[in-house]
Amino acid sequence: MSEAKFSTKDEREQAERPLASVIMAAGQGKRMQDPSKPKVLYPLAGQPLVAYVLELTEQLGCEHTIVIIGFGREQVREYLAQEFPDASTVVQDAQLGTGHAVMQAESSLKDFNGDVLVLSGDVPLLTLETCSDLIRTHQASKAKATVLTVKLENPFGYGRVVRSKDGQSMTKIVEERDASDEEKKIDEINSGIYVFDAKALFASLKALRPENAQGEYYLTDVFAEILARFGHGSIAIAMTNDPNEVAGINTKDQLLALEEIFLARTPGV
Repeated sequence: MSEAKFSTKDEREQAERPLASVIMAAGQGKRMQDPSKPKVLYPLAGQPLVAYVLELTEQLGCEHTIVIIGFGREQVREYLAQEFPDASTVVQDAQLGTGHAVMQAESSLKDFNGDVLVLSGDVPLLTLETCSDLIRTHQASKAKATVLTVKLENPFGYGRVVRSKDGQSMTKIVEERDASDEEKKIDEINSGIYVFDAKALFASLKALRPENAQGEYYLTDVFAEILARFGHGSIAIAMTNDPNEVAGINTKDQLLALEEIFLARTPGV
């Protein structure tokens, strides 16, 4: 993939913004049916799921990589110390949602002035090309947040991405249960992979309230706060054409299916 070219000094400076990554890896994965093992350590083609995500952050040249750990934290910490010693960990003691998970990284990034890539430790097939495009889109548009999206033939159950009238930015993510009949027709969904301006992210997280039946802090609620603070155009969109890239793993069947896809597109592994 060719390097992006920037025609103005302002564009070059924006492109040189430091990058950090936050990897959400605190979940148990109850549907994996092994209560002794955290989900991110299940192997795909002989390597733990989280390893693929960490290798991606290394390829991207992230200055800081913070792994949010919780269930099975000692197992995950031990694995990281052996295989990815440059990654740091922070603990999410209570499972209070994705927004709460990212809150745990704030102290590690309190002096960081750049962009934060948010990834999931159970999404192993995301490519360097797609992530690079996501980051370039974010920086070129000078957005405060950028969402990676994908179109699905059957988007039922997923958060729909509602675009602005000009189609260039996002106005909201609406969950299935809250979507109108018209919004349910949208086939573009939120992948759960994002880039944020670090300062905007942590300032907006402070405004979150767990006002839902689960009593959790949802990271997607940050977008409404960012729009309120920074206005139209502050949330950009990048899209991948491959749903497998952003597929997470919740069951052993899903793990086997993604492993088959991985092996088919990675000859010689």
